[in-house]
Amino acid sequence: MANRSIRVDILARVEGEGALDLHVRDGKVTRAHLNIFEPPRLFEALLRGRGFMEAPDITARICGICPVAYQMSAVHAMEDALGVRVKGPLRALRRLLYCGEWIESHALHVVMLHAPDFLGYPDAIQMARDHGEAVRRGLALKKTGNALMRLLGGREIHPVNVRVGGFYRAPSRAELACLSAELERARDFAVETARWVATFPFPALERDYEFVGLRHPDEYPFNEGRIVSNRGLDIEAREFDTEFEERHVAHSTALHSVLKRRGSYLVGPMARYSLNFDRLPASVQALARECGLGAQCRNPFKSIIVRAIETVYACEEARRLIASYEEPEAASVPIAPRAGIGHACTEAPRGILYHTYTLAEDGSILAARIVPPTSQNQISIEEDIREVASAALELSDDALRDRCEQAIRNYDPCISCSCHFLRLNRHRE
Repeated sequence: MANRSIRVDILARVEGEGALDLHVRDGKVTRAHLNIFEPPRLFEALLRGRGFMEAPDITARICGICPVAYQMSAVHAMEDALGVRVKGPLRALRRLLYCGEWIESHALHVVMLHAPDFLGYPDAIQMARDHGEAVRRGLALKKTGNALMRLLGGREIHPVNVRVGGFYRAPSRAELACLSAELERARDFAVETARWVATFPFPALERDYEFVGLRHPDEYPFNEGRIVSNRGLDIEAREFDTEFEERHVAHSTALHSVLKRRGSYLVGPMARYSLNFDRLPASVQALARECGLGAQCRNPFKSIIVRAIETVYACEEARRLIASYEEPEAASVPIAPRAGIGHACTEAPRGILYHTYTLAEDGSILAARIVPPTSQNQISIEEDIREVASAALELSDDALRDRCEQAIRNYDPCISCSCHFLRLNRHRE
């Protein structure tokens, strides 16, 4: 079999800028590199010297698609450092805000960015000519998620209402009640979307991932829980650095995160679902089985179904939270600066997002570190590509390139979010 080199210069339908290099020699894939060439964005350095109250607003700018995830990890880590715990209605509002982000992010990816791969269209605009109703459902879902983010966060992109200790303003019951009917329609749209994507043709691929995600005693996880895996990991967020390590690689400006003892792992919807299927309501479990999923999913191409199922769950959970909401006495709890180190991990749409901060006595930030989902998944992405390409070497170069791009989009990678480190040392021979 001839040697081949496949290059995707610019990955389409992902957030950020990256490329793919694939090399085949003697019928074997010898190299599959996801090249991240966005420049370092230096957010950790930007946070140094700032007050602890500034962290949620600064970190929200890391990503326009999942700003809530950055805000939630930031506020939980700051509260950990300051010895504060937010409970009751304010905790419920944070969970509700996260529902909004999951709905808008998953809907965008499932319908607009990923579905065209399965149906043979170059983009969602071309797909809409034949699947207009599905696209309209996806846009309606995203609109509903944005409405939640706008009400709770002040605006849907880079929300400004989140603060350490709670919110600057808490909504009234009447304001939230106005969204109930819209969420009911959104739930129906999400169910139809899940049934639609379940009919797609899926390549036959199953991988033996180490799934890593949060697990909460009672809830499908958003903001809280222990970091667990299907191979025995079970730690608090403060123990993250004892089990995980970030490494530089020559072909990427993003750090690669590994489990120190075992190497690559997978975060995101497929891991979250497989670790927490029993935390989903019975109605959502039944829909997942109707859509061809079991209690675990190991086919990365079927992650689009998992995202659709999580969208259904987020709509149902948002309705439940609104129905049980009681207005808090105050929009935030008292906060006093002090020296400390805080850690937190929340479930961004794309997987666990870890923040840790060191604070001075006056509450200024001495050190900050952020480990986003895409950098944790990069090794798994490359391993997937090797498996996918090895099983599809009979395809033409164009078809093989498309299949590999599709495999990358299984992860809904947020490439900009993965580029936050300060130094890269390259040694050339």
